[in-house]
Amino acid sequence: MSTPANRGGGAAWAAEPERSHPWMLQLIRWIALGAGRRATRLLLHPITLYFVLFNGKARRASFDYLGRALKRPARLREVYHHIHHFAATVLDRIYFLQERFDQFEVSITGGGVIHVPLKQGEGVIAVGAHLGSFEALRADAQNRGERVAMLMYEGNARMINATLAAVAPKAQLHTIALGQPGAMLKLRHWLDEGGIAGLLADRTLPMQSGRSRPLWLNFLGQPAPFSDGPFRLAAMLQRRVVFVAGLYHGGNRYELRFVELADFRHQAGAAREDTDRLVHETLLRYVALLEALCIESPYNWFNFYDFWATDAKPNATH
Repeated sequence: MSTPANRGGGAAWAAEPERSHPWMLQLIRWIALGAGRRATRLLLHPITLYFVLFNGKARRASFDYLGRALKRPARLREVYHHIHHFAATVLDRIYFLQERFDQFEVSITGGGVIHVPLKQGEGVIAVGAHLGSFEALRADAQNRGERVAMLMYEGNARMINATLAAVAPKAQLHTIALGQPGAMLKLRHWLDEGGIAGLLADRTLPMQSGRSRPLWLNFLGQPAPFSDGPFRLAAMLQRRVVFVAGLYHGGNRYELRFVELADFRHQAGAAREDTDRLVHETLLRYVALLEALCIESPYNWFNFYDFWATDAKPNATH
């Protein structure tokens, strides 16, 4: 069975310093919009080489993760390819935020599970991961006339808004800062109005609320900490939950992948143990799907830290 993660390992990512400075992002934006995507992509190679050579944590994390996803020791050129994929999706954020949709070829797999409910006015909770580009998903939704709000904690919301102001001052990114007074009412209203509420569920937080707990779950061959908070939130709000991923396939090609994870719309009056069981089953389904996509498209997962928290030593696994 699963066990709660201790507080040390699950939030290792939160201790990493933020390397995106507004002046640097504005410079990249100026180059990207002035020189164009094709020319600017040439800069990705020296940037990638710099990170491979001088960011030891990112390099080691990539070696570790790719070894698990590829089921063999990773090679240095594969680590380079992994970090280059990440750099490419970061650059493309600028063009997606600038609504330069004509520069991309975007295919959709399983879109009906989210587009049909939205057309019927039903709000949906879209749960993703640091897998590919969530910006590609948001841009596609905007292009369809759908409304997307990102759920995040206040510190992350401030950082995202500062980044957005640097790369796309005219773009509007709706955020709902969890943990703030009125956040649940704002979220409920957003969903009642037929909007998408998106969040990334592959990182736990330094402080967990009473409504959620981190659990150690088998992921790519070793237990890793995941939080059931996003799914408890969906159960509390009685909403449909859809897994979303914007997989980057190189060049200008993206694939938007949608899979329904759970439907909590009929949980009103359900016994707590029944809800707890459905939440846990949904979390297991999420982790299994994330693992399958990491194996299918290994260069798309962008958590460059010790995700398995190997120094945390959980007491038990499942």
